[in-house]
Amino acid sequence: MRTHLVSRRRARRRGLITLSLSSSPPLSPPPVSPDPEITEMDIHIRRLGTAYDGLRIVHLTDIHHSLYTPLEDVERAVKMTNHLRPDVIALTGDYVTFSPTYIWPVAQVLGQLRARLGIFAVLGNHDFQADADEMTRALEVHNIRVLRNSHFAIESGHDRLWMVGIDDLWWRADDIEASVRHVPARDPKILLCHNPVGVRMAAEHRIDLVLSGHTHGGQVRLPVVGGLYTRSKLGKRFIAGWNRLDGTQIYVSRGIGKVLVPLRVGCPPEIACLNLRAGISEKRHPPS
Repeated sequence: MRTHLVSRRRARRRGLITLSLSSSPPLSPPPVSPDPEITEMDIHIRRLGTAYDGLRIVHLTDIHHSLYTPLEDVERAVKMTNHLRPDVIALTGDYVTFSPTYIWPVAQVLGQLRARLGIFAVLGNHDFQADADEMTRALEVHNIRVLRNSHFAIESGHDRLWMVGIDDLWWRADDIEASVRHVPARDPKILLCHNPVGVRMAAEHRIDLVLSGHTHGGQVRLPVVGGLYTRSKLGKRFIAGWNRLDGTQIYVSRGIGKVLVPLRVGCPPEIACLNLRAGISEKRHPPS
């Protein structure tokens, strides 16, 4: 489903609504944000082939290039990502905020990303609001593969790892059935889905790992009050970090940028560095 059809629909605001509305934006841009925190952890996948044991995926999300997130912030995140020497880079949407004028500048900077086995992306709700097709073109010109209800196999000998991507849930553009069509059920699959609510459908389709953003981790976390987001049916444990639903694991990154309010409080930007491991983890899992 393409943007010119989808844009006629009102966004279906199911799932997590990240932040409350704020007052008018400031007259001048905010200062450059602190460096993102690097979160590194192992993700155990039972069906992972030995060829991909130790594969390093660096996950970036919610860039939100705009007045609130200048290109300097994006450039530093790109340099930090490349310094981690990723095998795969996963980008999970919201590269711009509101205006299509930010699309090509941010795509050019993201085009400086380097990964041994490829850079894969999906679109977020803000990308659809700006212009999903133009965002797709800009990323693909810079050698970033955009998975729009589609998949791509990373192959090494007899081992395969499937990168699967779906379009944004808010815009009713998602089609997980199309995205996994012809993908062997026995093979390991990683789903890029901007909104973590997608973990539900991922669990139904036996996806091994979901990478998401959208929540900003709350972006503004205050004592007692907590993050400025609306409660969701998924619960607070899907706002940030690692979790699981049934047999499907999910990592929700706090992201890089800012939206609606020009600051982060108690919730620094994040680059997630995930090392895939074959087999089952010995750590205790939280309840589903």
